[in-house]
Amino acid sequence: MSILINKNTRVMTQGMTGRVGQFHTAGCIAYANGANCFVAGVTPGKGGQNFEGVPVYDSVREAKDQTGATVSVIYVPPAYAAAAIDEAVEADLDLVICITEGIPVHDMLRTRYKMQGRRTRLIGPNCPGLITPDEIKIGIMPGHIHKKGRIGVVSRSGTLTYEAVGQLTALGMGQSSCVGIGGDPVNGMKHLDVLQLFNDDPETDAVVMVGEIGGSDEEACARWIKDNMVKPVVGFIAGITAPPGKRMGHAGAIISGGVGGADDKLAVMEACGIHITRNPAEMGRVMKKILKG
Repeated sequence: MSILINKNTRVMTQGMTGRVGQFHTAGCIAYANGANCFVAGVTPGKGGQNFEGVPVYDSVREAKDQTGATVSVIYVPPAYAAAAIDEAVEADLDLVICITEGIPVHDMLRTRYKMQGRRTRLIGPNCPGLITPDEIKIGIMPGHIHKKGRIGVVSRSGTLTYEAVGQLTALGMGQSSCVGIGGDPVNGMKHLDVLQLFNDDPETDAVVMVGEIGGSDEEACARWIKDNMVKPVVGFIAGITAPPGKRMGHAGAIISGGVGGADDKLAVMEACGIHITRNPAEMGRVMKKILKG
């Protein structure tokens, strides 16, 4: 079993005819069951074309009706990405994964407002996507570092998603599903949403949870874990600050009013029973120690 996606998922790529969309779609098609899973592309005005044998349609609704795709991945430029999410939500897809970085915050605020009351789940924007190892990957995650297993991974940081996975695989621990939720201040699924899915998944035994400075999502998730989670969780917070005059890596990594710092988050997580580490190189070893114990 897995969460959110598996070998039976049918996917469309929004922005299929662009260079980035084609590059990453080709990688996803080449991974595991990707040739069966990726069934459509969408670019307005480019309907009738195809890429790698995958037909391109003018709209998400048409792609869904013609192919049965229920999941979309978006590689549309920032100025148009929120509208692409809106189109996928209006088409009543199950899940939308937005890889695009740099979407204006006001655009995402409008999109999140429009999504109220709709059943479509959103991952991202500014995320690496998700993968169920040996079944399907959607997004930009490097498939070769993953191994099928029973550890769930959820992270705000794309790079640290790969780091956690690489450590687990090197220590012989495979993954059930890995989800990169992205680090923008206005996004879709949170740590809490993904932890709830992992908690209910009978083929996930434990979870690695990676957060970042900024906001309070990790603290809210930690409190839910304390009251509800029946599986062990290893936690790490990326707390690297930018040099003067340099931009932070994620728009959501902003400490405001003394709230949202790495130490503050780690203290709450530890108090809630999460097995924390302050060293990103130790995430895999901490998990292995917990499972042995």
